[in-house]
Amino acid sequence: MADAPRMDHKQLRRAKKLIRKLCCNYDHGNCLALDDGEPCVCVQGISYSLLCNWFRNAVLPADHELLADVMRERPGKRCAVCGKPVYSSSNRTKYCPACAKQERRKQDAKRKRKQYWNLRK
Repeated sequence: MADAPRMDHKQLRRAKKLIRKLCCNYDHGNCLALDDGEPCVCVQGISYSLLCNWFRNAVLPADHELLADVMRERPGKRCAVCGKPVYSSSNRTKYCPACAKQERRKQDAKRKRKQYWNLRK
């Protein structure tokens, strides 16, 4: 476990929220996957390391920013507008999901304005 990615306190708090919200093995602080008759505390909820494979593979990808931050897959990939880390499956991603929506609207408006004035000539 020496090579397991580490989280800081802020990332751990976000991970705990994800666990409570999305993990199907979470039951009031206990892990159903580790349950063998006696309740067992959820190890991912108390550790700064990524120990739970279920959390890493099924729950963590739901929060792209946290995934990119913890896994450090693309350390140089940041949003061009706000600077948040961006998780992307392609090399064309330039914006985080929130900024992408705003930028798309701006670009659409600019393109339509240009098209409108070119038709008016």
